[in-house]
Amino acid sequence: MALYRDQAVVLRTHKLGEADRIVTMLSRRHGKIRGVAKGVRRTKSRFGARLEPFMVVDVQLYQGRSLDTVTQVETLGAYGDTIMRDYGAYTAASAMVETADQLTVEHEPNGQQFMLLAGALRSLAVGEHDSGLVLDAYLLRAVATAGWAPSFDECARCGAPGPHRGFNLASGGAVCRDCRTPGSAAPSPATMVLLSALLSGDWETADASEVRHRREGAGLVAAFVQWHLERGVRSLRLVERA
Repeated sequence: MALYRDQAVVLRTHKLGEADRIVTMLSRRHGKIRGVAKGVRRTKSRFGARLEPFMVVDVQLYQGRSLDTVTQVETLGAYGDTIMRDYGAYTAASAMVETADQLTVEHEPNGQQFMLLAGALRSLAVGEHDSGLVLDAYLLRAVATAGWAPSFDECARCGAPGPHRGFNLASGGAVCRDCRTPGSAAPSPATMVLLSALLSGDWETADASEVRHRREGAGLVAAFVQWHLERGVRSLRLVERA
C-alpha cells in the first residue's frame, strides 16, 4: 500500500464499529479523502481529539482500495473546541464544511478550496469578524473558485457598468434594467456594496455595514450558492444571524 502525507481540514466523521471512525477531510494536494482512524473512540487514543470537525491537521495515511487508513496526525490549527463553544461560530462552520464537501471531489486536488476553508475556520476561531460575515465571505469565494463568480457591479448578462438594482440567480448576479427578468430581486444598493466587499476581502467596508444589509445579503448569498450547487445546504437553516 502507498503511504502519503498531507495537510487537511476535517469535514465530518462517522462511527465505524465499536472504536473506529471514518473521517472525511479536504486536503491540500489530494482533494477530498476518506480514511479510517482505528481506535480513536477509545479514551486512550493518541489522536482522537485531533480528528474532529473544523480541525486543521497534518495527516499521514496508507492508501487502501476504498478507504485509506490514518496512521499519524499532528495538529496545525486547533479550531474545533473554540468554534464549538460559540453557537454562531459553530453553525457558520458547519455550513462551511458542508459546502466544501459538496464543492469538492474525492482525490481531485483543490488547493484553493483547502486554503479558503482553513482561513475561514481560523477567522471564526479567533473572532476577527462577525461569524455571519465570515460565512458569507467564504461562500462567495468558494463558489467563485468553483467557477461561478457572482457579479455585484456590472451586469452579469451584458456587462453594462453598474451599479444596478436587479439581482438574478440564473444570470449570475447583478442585472441591468434591460436584462432584468421576472423574479429578479431588488436588493438595497448598500447590500450590493457589502457583498462586493465580502467577495473582494474589503473587511473595513464589511465590518462597517448595517445589520439589515447583512441579513439581506445573507439571503442572497444562500440562494446563490444553493442555486449553483443544485441542492440545499442543510446547515444554513441553523445559522445564527445578528
